[in-house]
Amino acid sequence: MIKLSTRAFIDEARDLDAYSILDFLHGYVYARWPYLYIGIGVGTHPIAKVYERVLSILARRKKDSSGFEENSRGMTDSYHGKVLTHESARALVLVQEDVDFRDLESVIPYPKARDIVLQNPEQIVALECPCRAAREEPCLPLDVCLIVGEPFASFVLEHHPQRSRKVTQIEAVRVLEEEHERGHVHQAFLKDAMLGRFYAICNCCSCCCGAMQLMRNGSPMITSSGYVARVDEGVCIGCGSCLESCQFQASRLDHGFVQIDEPACMGCGICVDTCEEGALRLELDPARGEPLEIIQLMDAYAETYA
Repeated sequence: MIKLSTRAFIDEARDLDAYSILDFLHGYVYARWPYLYIGIGVGTHPIAKVYERVLSILARRKKDSSGFEENSRGMTDSYHGKVLTHESARALVLVQEDVDFRDLESVIPYPKARDIVLQNPEQIVALECPCRAAREEPCLPLDVCLIVGEPFASFVLEHHPQRSRKVTQIEAVRVLEEEHERGHVHQAFLKDAMLGRFYAICNCCSCCCGAMQLMRNGSPMITSSGYVARVDEGVCIGCGSCLESCQFQASRLDHGFVQIDEPACMGCGICVDTCEEGALRLELDPARGEPLEIIQLMDAYAETYA
């Protein structure tokens, strides 16, 4: 018998003109077996080597040691993360009404999967992170992936009852705060097969996160928050605490001061909150696109259609 959450997913898919049966099957497999899907993707599952061989035969492309294609632009166009500041992530899990923002190119600069659609946003599920679960010695805790809104929250809860739990919006904020204190990066994830839109906030570390692994291998799966970290050299004492906290290796010490490698900086703000001297700040960088600030988007939409 088809589960109610699967029926809801199918009903949503039927309303999308450009969503094919193959898209649905892809989305179903991804959401139904995420640990297999991600395990193969990051190269830790036993099937990964077989999968890599099949791809190499079909695509005739060189693969890197992790199992990802070196030139995987097509995948990252349709499956990607948007870095969020801590404040932006909090706001996203505290939305009190449905929202429907389509084709946010200035916020999410990918050809596909760039809609922010929240139906029943108060429905949130904490899922054991597939990326962490795929590692031999993962960062803990595991249940830090927040699935937000319907039909995704119900689908995950119904299909993964042993690895997920329903949480309130306040509990979701607590997950974000604890992960932020651990130095982990909030990312809003979007995927074409997941109805072409936002479906989860992941809390990511460079040692476990598949998206960060892919990015290190040259595939632009992560886009900046829209901010960049800047240093006040008059305040910086060169203690190096921000270097240890940066998940993107975007800072270094030079002549006693911290220097930011701006192209590498994703604007997450972890270093800003780590610096006890207050020598770091986040600044908007128009070249990086607009931040995913849900309250501002809602206000702009209300003004447009008032």
